This record gives sequence, structure tokens and C-alpha cells, in this order.
Amino acid sequence: MTLKEKISLFPHSPGVYRYYDSEGNVIYVGKAKDLHKRVAQYFVPAERLTRKTAVMVSKIADAQYTVVESEADALLLENNLIKQFKPRYNILLKDSKTYPWICVSAGDFPKVFLTRRVVKDGSRYFGPYSSVVHARNLVEFFHSAYQLRTCNLKITSDAILRGKYRPCLNYHIRKCRGCCIGGISQKEYNESIEEIVKLLKGGGREIMQHYRTLMTEAAERMDFEQAQIYKEKLQSLEKHYSKSVIMNSTIGDVDVFSLITDAGEAFGNFMRIRGGAVIQSLNLGFRLMIEEEQASVLDTFIGEIQSKFGELSREVIVPFLPETAIEGVEFRIPVRGDKLALLELSARNAKEMRLNALKQQEHTDPDAYRNMVMESLQKQIGMKELPVHIECFDNSNIQGTNPVSACVVFRNGVPSKKDYRHFKVKTVVGANDYATMKEVVNRRYSRMLEENPEDIPQLVVIDGGKGQLAFAFEALAELGLTDRLTLIALAERMEEVYRVGDPYPMFIDRNSPALKVLQQIRDEAHRFGITFHRNLRSKSQVESALKGIKGVGAKTEQRLLLHFGSVARIAAASVDDLAALVGRTLAERILEELKKN
Repeated sequence: MTLKEKISLFPHSPGVYRYYDSEGNVIYVGKAKDLHKRVAQYFVPAERLTRKTAVMVSKIADAQYTVVESEADALLLENNLIKQFKPRYNILLKDSKTYPWICVSAGDFPKVFLTRRVVKDGSRYFGPYSSVVHARNLVEFFHSAYQLRTCNLKITSDAILRGKYRPCLNYHIRKCRGCCIGGISQKEYNESIEEIVKLLKGGGREIMQHYRTLMTEAAERMDFEQAQIYKEKLQSLEKHYSKSVIMNSTIGDVDVFSLITDAGEAFGNFMRIRGGAVIQSLNLGFRLMIEEEQASVLDTFIGEIQSKFGELSREVIVPFLPETAIEGVEFRIPVRGDKLALLELSARNAKEMRLNALKQQEHTDPDAYRNMVMESLQKQIGMKELPVHIECFDNSNIQGTNPVSACVVFRNGVPSKKDYRHFKVKTVVGANDYATMKEVVNRRYSRMLEENPEDIPQLVVIDGGKGQLAFAFEALAELGLTDRLTLIALAERMEEVYRVGDPYPMFIDRNSPALKVLQQIRDEAHRFGITFHRNLRSKSQVESALKGIKGVGAKTEQRLLLHFGSVARIAAASVDDLAALVGRTLAERILEELKKN
């Protein structure tokens, strides 16, 4: 039986399918609510598939499936099989690090501590926490507020009665209640442990209200010492939760997912909200081995979170709907209010993870980072080719004087200074920025077509707005280059990117590396042009100050500037000092003319 014949017999049921290569290795695991329809989508003409997907399909030698009861079961089974087989073409977790958990140990007097290993010994685990600092702060808070034991003694009621143990230093400095010597009963100690468990599950508000009630009752019966104890615990809880409460209590218990994708990678943040406070938060990165829809990537993210945290909340906030519906879970896309603010907070965390990953890649693998930036720029601008060669133009003049233009060149994302060019404007009179742009663009590329037509850039950036862009396009159209390159303008005021024929600016993420490389080349063109303009202006000022004086020629001007260093110092010199170089009559004339100016 051929592979296509085998696939044609797949049932119209929810389940998980597996693709094998010729050596019997699992290369892809997927889920479907209809196995027959989903798998058939892969076996179509190659031109209807994306490049990476077509490569994967060409390597499929066999296919198997497993039928399950529901889409939710398929999601969990897919997650387990991916972890078991680690298929080459599946979405893979980028970070393999082990996140910390808070463990509440089993036993008569449980301990509370951080761990990266989950052992099924009756202990209770809470987490994982993406920030070890946050987890450590939580444990320190529990120990300071409840004076928990930190020792490894096996404490039993019998051992306490026999006086087997002696109190340690923590007992003497009041960091432990001394459960090993009967300083606190097992019942009272375990009540503190249950409070901690409730806090970890998000029940902070209820416990604080309970302490307020106990404090008031103790004060009413004149038991002020006990009331003070309750007050201190209440203040400690309020101080801690003032840092973590982000919404009002009316928001209920929800889970929040956010996801952003960029150049073959995805970054997600998960937050669990209980009683208005974030009690769990986790960032995860994914590598997309073939082109995946965002809904499918979100499914993978949800499956991973379920495997780590267990069941989802009844209400789950998402930026868009996942592929898989889960019984008893309502996925909601908020459009306003507190829940939208929660989603935006989660998205900020995902974006921060993406930025940190980019910064790390920039240092560890700069070549791969630059290639990723170029791919991102190509995608966001909508170019056919990768912009490995970019040129940017900027004009400089002051009220039409000394008009100049600069062209800077970036190759593979870095400046190529040997290719920089200055232009003195020849045909434009006065401060006409549009005509200046047309002139220099025409001069640059008409000469390039004559000398090196193969070096035409893929992307040309104009420092300016729609006006400068239109005149630059006219110049390129006259040369027949509009189909050979992409032309954009970057307006400095709002960092807006314009393309020819589109009245509205393109949206590029303000924090994206693609926009940053455009800003870098624009700023470099501005710096290069301004420097050239200042040099010309300074030279023209010197010429107007000295060369206009009768009797001062080029050699006399050079002799004076070499000796005094500047026109200002010449004007401040005495007649005798000048006379030693040019004679008294000319010295007096120079000083008289400079003082007039």
C-alpha cells in the first residue's frame, strides 16, 4: 500500500498523527480534530506549500495515527509525544533550562524551600517561576513572616518528648519557633503552612481579611499583645502584596497568554491571576522549524503550560483564538478594561523576552543576528530580495548656503565607509530640498549604471518625508531603476516609513531591530552630511573674511592661518605681530577690515 493510499484511510476523528522518515525516525507530530482532512492538506502539489513544509513532506516515508476522545486530549497527547520523540520539524522549546519551584515538604513539620527537581514523595510543588529572584523573595518572606524551620532534622512528636534535639541559632535570634523542642505545636505550625499554601494559590486577600478580623476581636477583649501579633502579620502581608496586586479583586481567577512571532521564532508569556495578584508567570521561547500559523503555535504554548501547571482556569485571556477548543475553558479576546490591561502586561513580558534574546544573539552570533535583522527588514517592508546592500541620502544647507548631500552605504547590516559619497549641489539654486534630492539621486545612480551596474542596492532610504520620496522616485524612474530596487523614506519626527504611492506610513514596531537599522543608517547619513557641510561653511567663512581684503592672496592667507590658527586670533593680534608677517601697511588694513566684519 502506498503512502497516499494509507493516508486516504485515516478516520474523520480527532487524534494525533506521526510522520516517519525512511529510517523510521519520527520527524513530525501533529494534532487534528479531523485526522483525514488535516493530513491530506500536506499531500498537495509542492507549489501550494511553503518551502520548509515542502522539504519536510519530501522526507515522509510513513504515517501513523492515534485516535482520542477530544481535541483537548489530542493537544495533551501531541505535547507528550513531542517531548518523547523530539521530532526535527516540530516547534521546539528554545530554552532547556529547569525553572525553580517552591516545595512544601511532606511530614509532621513541613519545610518550605526552593528546588529545581520535582520528586513525587508527597510534597507539594508550586511554580515553576521564570524568575528565581521572585521565587527566592517569596521563600524569604514566608520564613520571616511565619518563622519556619530550615533544618533537615526528622522531627516527630516522640523525639520532641524525649528531648532529642537542642535548639539552633535561628531559634535564639527568633527566626524559628523551635518546633524541635516543642516551642510551637504541630497544629499551630501546620496552620501556618496551610496559610502559605493558600498564599501560593492566590488566597492573599482572604488571609489578610482574616487577620483584620482576629486583630479587631483581640483588641475588643483587651488582648493587645495578641492584637499586635496579628497586626504585624497583616502589615507584612500587605507590604508583600502591594508589590504584586495589579488589578482589583473583581477580575476573578484567570489565566493569560500572549504570543509574538518573529523570523522563525516565537516568544510567549503566561500569567496566572488569583484574587487580583499574579501568582505565577512564565516566559517561554519556541523555534519554528516549519511555517506555522499563530493559532497552532499558541496551541503548543497552551499544551506546554498544561503539562507544567495542570488544568487551565475556566477563563483564559488570549490575543487570538487557538486552534483547539478545551471543554470547560472559555477563551476570550478582551477589547477594553482591566482584562485588556492584563493582556498588554503579558505582551510586554513577551516582548522583553524577545529583546533580551536578540541582545544575547547580537553578542554571541553577530552574523546570524545581522541576517535575522535583514530578513525582518525584508519582511516588514515587503521586499522581494534581502536588503544586503542599503544606501541612504541626506541633504544639508542653511538658508540655501553651501547646499550639499551625503550618501552612506551599509552592506550586510554594517557601514561600508569606503563607499560613502559627498555631493556638492550643482543645478539647484537656493533651499530647494526636493530638487536637491532628485539631483543627487540621479547623479549617484546614473554614474553607477555606467561604472558598475551590478552594484545597484536592494534598498534606498531617503531621509525625509513624502515630498523628498516623490522626487527621488522621479530620478530613479528616469533611469529605469524603479523595478530593480525598493525606495522608502524615513521621516525623523515620528520615525514614519513611507513607500511610493501609499499616503499612509507603514507600521514598524518601535523596538524592532529592523527599524533600528533604518534609524542607524539615517543617523549616519545625517552625521556624514553635516560634517561635510560644516567644513564647507567654515572654509567659505574664512575665504569671505580674508580673501576679500585687498592685498591678501592665497599664500598670505595660508601664512596667517598657519601662524595664528584662526581668523578670530588674527583679529585679536596686534599690528606689530601682523606686521612681522605681512608688513605694517597690510597689517593695519587687515585689522581694520576684520573689525568692520
